[in-house]
Amino acid sequence: MHSEIYHLSEQLGRALWQKSAKVTSAESCTGGGVAQAITAVAGSSAWFERSFVTYANRAKQEMLGVDAALLEEHGAVSEPVVISMVKGAARFADADYAVAISGIAGPDGGSEDKPVGTVWFAWRSPNGVVARKYLLSGDRHAVREQAVKISLQELLHQVTGCNTV
Repeated sequence: MHSEIYHLSEQLGRALWQKSAKVTSAESCTGGGVAQAITAVAGSSAWFERSFVTYANRAKQEMLGVDAALLEEHGAVSEPVVISMVKGAARFADADYAVAISGIAGPDGGSEDKPVGTVWFAWRSPNGVVARKYLLSGDRHAVREQAVKISLQELLHQVTGCNTV
């Protein structure tokens, strides 16, 4: 694991532990990378119980409660879908903080409207939900790694109120 990602995970863990708060993730294109980063930190069971790898639309519906009509209308890589994913993850994991990620890591699957590297994120905290779209560059591995890093940075920001970059 990239040392910067591990360091972010450690900081996030400390911040969550200090607040007696829990975090979860709902991941599509990252395939569990956020959960892997969080659980690489010793003691993470104090702030992390479960996550959701919902690569297929059916999994998003069954595990997170994403409405099929939302997926049909907007596609999995969209703001409405990641917002629904993050709300479902927080609810089903009984977590205070959550992140949802859905994107096109490549090398295939892109379109004119959603090129390879398009990744939608949503974060949920006690203060509400924030969603953002990024256009990441590089190969599949690079896109996924950047997505994990962005997820952790913003989670840390949500928990501490401080910018990490």
